Amino acid sequence: MNAEHASKKSIGISGNSPRPRRGLSTFKRQDYTWAYLMIAPTVIGLLIFYVWPVFQTIFFSFTEWGDFGKYHWTGLDNYKNMMQDAEVLKAFRNTFVYTLLVVPISIALSTIIAVMLNQKIKGQSVYRTLYFLPVVTMPAAIGMVWKWLYNTEYGLINYLLSLLSIDKIAFVTDANIALYSIIAVAIWSSLGTNIVILLSGLQGISGSYYEAAEMDGAGPFVRFFHITLPLLTPTLFFVTIMGLIAAFQVFDLLFIIVQNASPSVLESTQSVVYLFYKYAFVTNNKGYAAAIAVTLFAVILMITAVQMKLQKKWVHY
Repeated sequence: MNAEHASKKSIGISGNSPRPRRGLSTFKRQDYTWAYLMIAPTVIGLLIFYVWPVFQTIFFSFTEWGDFGKYHWTGLDNYKNMMQDAEVLKAFRNTFVYTLLVVPISIALSTIIAVMLNQKIKGQSVYRTLYFLPVVTMPAAIGMVWKWLYNTEYGLINYLLSLLSIDKIAFVTDANIALYSIIAVAIWSSLGTNIVILLSGLQGISGSYYEAAEMDGAGPFVRFFHITLPLLTPTLFFVTIMGLIAAFQVFDLLFIIVQNASPSVLESTQSVVYLFYKYAFVTNNKGYAAAIAVTLFAVILMITAVQMKLQKKWVHY
């Protein structure tokens, strides 16, 4: 045995040889290298097209732009002017009203419809497809269709109202109701996405809970409020987060419906992102537009942080 051990030791063979470890470590390094190479295009794309523009926008918010792309440092002047700009304050007010109406109503309706579609009903797949159709339709197309439907003179809605002897309603030309007309379209177009997500959450709830509740004599409303809603709160939380972020960034639907509208209608409907577009691409005041964008980003970040903090009180995982 000693001779055999000495022979193995002389040629570098040992039971405690670290070579397998080095081989495993090399294998892991190769795995990590290939993994990083595979995700590199996506990471580089995110850095170039998402992360870097964020830092650029923050920097440009402290500048004032002139002709031929020249700019100079102005410090906090853009933010000071923005706090005193009635148009900016009005745009933030419109955005908050839009968000506070669209998100809760959309989620409430989506929850009710999702619960109904989760039942065993005839034509279930057809109803799901119909509700999801607006999601796969371009917002610009939705805006154009609803702009025609809302038209005061030859719109379908006003035509149907005339059959009921109801006076024509200026849905998108009356400054008092134009924003609420857009909110109605936004609620309708957001139902499909919310319903699909909520349906996935509903289908993840075990049927044993409902069977036990039925055995105890619980009715449909009791089962909904004491089983469905509590177990659906993680999905509702996700839908709320995504809905708030999307609502604060509303632009395309608003732009299509109220473009070429009167100044009063535009003032009563324009969102923060619409105002950003106006200053960045119409009046060419890119520094001021960047300050508006950064402020909106900060508002969304704070609201999301508050939601993440409050979720512990109402979300049941």
